[in-house]
Amino acid sequence: MFVLGDYRIKGRRATEIAADVERAVGAGALAPGAPLPALRDLAGELGVNPNTVAAAYRLLRDRGVIETAGRKGSRIRPRPVTAPRDQVRIPVPPGARDLSSGNPDPALLPDLGPALAVAATAAADRPVMYGDPVADPGLLELAAAAYRADGAPEGALAVCSGSLDAIGRVLAARLRPGDLVAVEDPGWGSLLDLLPALGLRTVPVGLDDQGPLPGEVGAALAAGARALIVTSRAQNPTGAALGAARAARLRPVLAAHPEVLVIEDDHGHGMVHQPFESLVAADGGGAAVRHWALVRSAAKALAPDLRLSVVLGDRDTVDRVLGRQRLDTGWVSLLLQRTVAELWRTGAAPPGEVAAAYRERREGLLAALAARGIAAHGESGLNVWVPVPDESGVTAALVQRGWVPSPGARYRQQSPPGIRLTVSTLTAAEATALADDLAGILGGRGDGSRLI
Repeated sequence: MFVLGDYRIKGRRATEIAADVERAVGAGALAPGAPLPALRDLAGELGVNPNTVAAAYRLLRDRGVIETAGRKGSRIRPRPVTAPRDQVRIPVPPGARDLSSGNPDPALLPDLGPALAVAATAAADRPVMYGDPVADPGLLELAAAAYRADGAPEGALAVCSGSLDAIGRVLAARLRPGDLVAVEDPGWGSLLDLLPALGLRTVPVGLDDQGPLPGEVGAALAAGARALIVTSRAQNPTGAALGAARAARLRPVLAAHPEVLVIEDDHGHGMVHQPFESLVAADGGGAAVRHWALVRSAAKALAPDLRLSVVLGDRDTVDRVLGRQRLDTGWVSLLLQRTVAELWRTGAAPPGEVAAAYRERREGLLAALAARGIAAHGESGLNVWVPVPDESGVTAALVQRGWVPSPGARYRQQSPPGIRLTVSTLTAAEATALADDLAGILGGRGDGSRLI
């Protein structure tokens, strides 16, 4: 056995060692972030071959229990896979304003009744049966037309259950446990939980209001990242939106690494005013890399409960996604597909009107904060990101004043502290009051304009 703090690691086989560590983590005997012994050290103490310990560590990494950082060794993950970031919430006191949810404004979501009725009628006329096509032709036609209009490369289409499902399936189709994935920092907390659950390691990439920084993307790819995940618009948590100038600078970086898998998450489709810029679109209508995927979901613009996304990607990647999907879920409900198709076809949620409403609320808070000397970020989407010097202290002080933010720790890896404020339902009067309270807490000063 090997003593780690007050805990003694036990086992003779790889599965026994891995199970012992996993039980200790679950019981709290091994704390998040605790370093694990070097392979040879643990092998010597247990009297086993170092390859046995290496196999145990691989099992633990694949299960998301530990993470490895090359020569820095291995450690217990700071947050276990069973405790996803979006489930760790600050309680909302009675009467407090919840600005932590990341939800759209229900008043801006369309009435689902008519579209559901159309889908139900189609199901009554011809019920979907096993062996039927897994995608609604009308939905695919609308999605393909929208992608073409936005200058996306030609590719194949698949229907998945939301953005995270699509991203996970694409990653599983192309990567193996232990591979490095370049991700935005700060970035989407659910994605940061998904990657280690798939046995993948992350390389943080800094960003500003225009998206990922080219130098940091290049460094991540040079360091061996086999995939890059970028949010096109409405980046969570910062609101960054990839513009034409930044995309033009990033494309040559990707062209130097044509084997890297590029995933573009455009979950803001239908609720932002910025035009879509595809990183993988090359001159002549092709793609700058061999393997790629663009993901658009219905949740933010139409309804969070419409668990549906349409993926456009290279033929081989999409075929792999569809092949695996047939073996587990089979397909995404055609009732949902036809409902979303009808909502898109009728323009039930006018993108221009929805985007204008969110833009007004977002810019109202940004202006109120700027007038009080507080730098913040929110180019697009539902949220505003405020860099702060003391994340915990500012969060606690806001809760005391009746505001519940989302702590930046949910989204950060190496980037400085901050808080995320969901502005989707924020009124002008509330924006003024919130800015006053933040100014009082910060002494009229934020923590600069850096996101990284």
